[in-house]
Amino acid sequence: MKTNISNTSKLMVMLTLLLMASCTKDFKDINTNPVAYGPTNFDPNYTLSTAQLTYTGSTDFAYDTWRGNLIYASTMMQGLSSVVSYWAGDKYLLNEGYTAAYWGNNAVGAYIEQVRPIVDVVEMTRGNEKYANVHQVGRIWKALVFARITDLYGDVPYSEAGQGYYKSIFTPKYDSQQSIYTDLLKEVEEATNALNPAGDKVTGDVIYKGDIAKWKRFGNSLLLRLAMRLTKIDENTAKAYAQKTVGKTMVDNADNAFLVHDVSGARVTQNRNSQVLLGDGGQENYYTKWSNTFINLLKGANDPRLSKVAVTKLWLAEAGKDQNASYDASPAVQKGMPNGKDLSGLAGRDIRQDASYTSIPDYSSPHPGMLKRNGVTFIMTFAETEFLLAEAAQRWGIAGSAATHYNAGLKASITYLGQYDATMAVADGVAQTFADANPYNAATGLQMINTQYWLHTCTMLDFYETWSNWRRTGFPALTPINYSGNATAGTIPRRFPYPVEEAAKNGANYSAASASVPGGDNLKGRVWWDKQ
Repeated sequence: MKTNISNTSKLMVMLTLLLMASCTKDFKDINTNPVAYGPTNFDPNYTLSTAQLTYTGSTDFAYDTWRGNLIYASTMMQGLSSVVSYWAGDKYLLNEGYTAAYWGNNAVGAYIEQVRPIVDVVEMTRGNEKYANVHQVGRIWKALVFARITDLYGDVPYSEAGQGYYKSIFTPKYDSQQSIYTDLLKEVEEATNALNPAGDKVTGDVIYKGDIAKWKRFGNSLLLRLAMRLTKIDENTAKAYAQKTVGKTMVDNADNAFLVHDVSGARVTQNRNSQVLLGDGGQENYYTKWSNTFINLLKGANDPRLSKVAVTKLWLAEAGKDQNASYDASPAVQKGMPNGKDLSGLAGRDIRQDASYTSIPDYSSPHPGMLKRNGVTFIMTFAETEFLLAEAAQRWGIAGSAATHYNAGLKASITYLGQYDATMAVADGVAQTFADANPYNAATGLQMINTQYWLHTCTMLDFYETWSNWRRTGFPALTPINYSGNATAGTIPRRFPYPVEEAAKNGANYSAASASVPGGDNLKGRVWWDKQ
């Protein structure tokens, strides 16, 4: 559903500036005033807009997106590759500041920028019929926010998080991931069922513009994703909740949840991935490319997405930021950059000594339609949902035909690209022909489904989700990098360690959680649902 934040961008800039100003105060102050960043007469719709925007990344120069989604998740998952010196992800090097970036601190990151406003929406609307639908949308969005946090770190503050003002809790306990998922499933199911098309208008909603029917389908699609996350650890619960969503999820690409950014608010409202990949903070525009794993999968299948998502010669010199208007989108010339490379000059490591090397501009960049400052951030899509339904059908014989859902998901994962930019659109007939020519095979069904899920979420630039689903399924089978001095003995990381700041801020709770991580509180440790 295409919406735009331009009508609320001025408000968001004001809210964010006030929020950022408050962050110079001590932790107790910023955690106890729910309306410091809102209008004098609190309207939760304003705060909902802020929470939706900040889920796409920090207002402070894409702080968490740059470090968590791009430097780490995108390269660990071999969606992107970079030879920028501080891109540690595909080298499996530990930069504690970067792995802590999503969690954040008193100024930036998920807890201060996402959790705080959405908890305020939920708490300030509780029991208020005037904002009944706002309350339910808030509950769904809160679940979305916490699902990503716990997927990245494991046991985290949840039930007491953001409760400083309401319950005077300033050192929240770390809830077990098992208990968090139990509550997330309950919350999303209850909130989705409680949404009332005849109820209050959700005027602050910049995703669906208050369309309650779409929110119901989004809620059920999120419920399905949460359920499927548990297939390795609690298959009975996964199946039970997946069954509840059958016939209630997204129906086509018009249901895709995404936020359209706006240039007028500068860093506050511009697309987070784009700010980084355009080189606003460094030379990412020139030195960060699609990986050879990603390009080779598309190229080997003659996939119509290849000519839409990848271009060569987009930037011709490392010193410039201007795009070359004569970039080449021809499928035949696309070439991915190998992961785990650098510019060190050392044999076996330096990209310039790799057999694939001709020049940096000859490696494939994301299409410029994906890098617009006013472009979209995808939250969840119909294609994702169809692939999950295909897996549910394959595993348990529910939700209809796995082959039908797989075909629909594959087609949608191609045609949705037009929502980035009209120049990236693929005709329905072309997509359907490709899907029909690459039919589902139950013998390798789970591999096929989750390889396509990987490809799709890479094209969404939602590498957090790529990483989570890969850890759950193991597909596609990625070849690890064994870069000198890596922190994982050459294995792909499984989680982010807890921020070391937590030892000082929330010591007792942090120590207990850190000590209980299976495999240790490091890049090799595992979250609860990632059963070995």
